[in-house]
Amino acid sequence: MEIERKWMVSAWPPAQLNLPLLYEQSMRQGYINVRPTVRIREEAMTGGGTEYILCFKSGTGLVRKEIEMDIPADRFRELEDLIGLPLIPKVRRTYGLPDGNKLEVNHVDEGLPTEFWYAEIEYDSVESAESWDAASISPLLSEYLCDDVTNDPGQTMGAYWIYTRLEKH
Repeated sequence: MEIERKWMVSAWPPAQLNLPLLYEQSMRQGYINVRPTVRIREEAMTGGGTEYILCFKSGTGLVRKEIEMDIPADRFRELEDLIGLPLIPKVRRTYGLPDGNKLEVNHVDEGLPTEFWYAEIEYDSVESAESWDAASISPLLSEYLCDDVTNDPGQTMGAYWIYTRLEKH
């Protein structure tokens, strides 16, 4: 089960927040199916190794069922070839928040006309997700995370895949 809130942002978090950068990853992901989601993703840790993940998701909004499993690199390449479309590149930086949560900020399709940014926080429970308030940490963080799109239709990476890959090819 994935419990996650999502915000549209326009850049990395402001330096004035002094959030510790925990790690950075370069990713590429593509979709075999969107409803339910069947996705592959390559996650290369800056200064570290690379993982290949097959993911299944269903549902929308705050709570979604999610199953992830590691797959070998050669299987990833076979599935990438099966998809036959350019995968979505993104850079994710994960920051530590003072309350123990992790803020994941993603820069997607850098340099393309459809380039965008978003941020997410995963929670242990629906109650903690619904009660979490950025303003309790900092007014500047609240300002940065002002565009909550968690429950807005069409705000998934799967929807972005359809718009930028399937409909364009």
